[in-house]
Amino acid sequence: MIFVGIPMRGKTCFLLTPGPVSAKCSGSVPKTDERFAMRRSIPLMLAAMISSAVTAQAWWLTPAAAQSADLVLCDRLAADPTDPDKPADVRGVGEVAAGDVATAIKFCKTASASSRRALYQLGRAYAANGQGAEAIAAFRKAADKGSSAAMVELGVAYATGAGVARDEAAARQMLERAANAGNPRGISNLAALSGGGAPADPARARTLLQKAAESNAEAQYQLGLLLAEGQGGPKDEVGARALFEKAAAQNHPGALERMGAFAQAGRGGPQDSAAAKAYYQRAADAGNEAAKAALKRADCPYTLKDKRGNVVSNLCF
Repeated sequence: MIFVGIPMRGKTCFLLTPGPVSAKCSGSVPKTDERFAMRRSIPLMLAAMISSAVTAQAWWLTPAAAQSADLVLCDRLAADPTDPDKPADVRGVGEVAAGDVATAIKFCKTASASSRRALYQLGRAYAANGQGAEAIAAFRKAADKGSSAAMVELGVAYATGAGVARDEAAARQMLERAANAGNPRGISNLAALSGGGAPADPARARTLLQKAAESNAEAQYQLGLLLAEGQGGPKDEVGARALFEKAAAQNHPGALERMGAFAQAGRGGPQDSAAAKAYYQRAADAGNEAAKAALKRADCPYTLKDKRGNVVSNLCF
């Protein structure tokens, strides 16, 4: 705060800067000095205001402020909805849009100098651009800094041989690190590692997901899937629906689609076609393909088939 004493109009005034220009006045000066005081006050006020403006502008030019802006834009274009590092107020995208890839790479690369989240998101942007080697390198750096989401991506890459030599031991090591960090995708992928897509150890997956599901939308969704199908324990559609509802309240696309399906069929609770359509629409808006297909089926409920039972066309209303 700068205090500048300025005699004007019979009083001594103090101009307060930075921030909104304001003045406090007290006392008096001889009237014979009034014209002189007013002439002198103008350059002093201008100098104080310029000093305040320069100080404010200098802050905006600091690396910290610029870094923050880069990270905000990186989050907007490339944040993963399932990443535990993602701030709650960031929605995230299922995939980096083709039209956003170059911009995402630019801002995420700058932000990655001081953010492991941005490093992981840089890897996602590279992957969306078909730059597999760069994506793997970014994921490795992010994983080394503790990003459990990057660990999952590396684990999946090693398990499938996508961009790296297939290595089940390395895949298991990465997914175990992610699972131990509480990452729900790490837990579910670790359980499915030897099961060809179905959890090889669903009981363990349930146990690991229970704690994470107290607050994490992805864990709620993954655990709900296990309960809905009775994998790793008793089938519990009521419990599954409750978990899907919690995750849907956090705008989880998969959970929104499942809530649509459960509400449409009356699984685990009342049947409600209007609510089902609303859930499907929200999931579709978030990019969920299954929800988009469900909405299309709702608009075109009747199908025409040939003699062999093959679908020829849909009747839409």
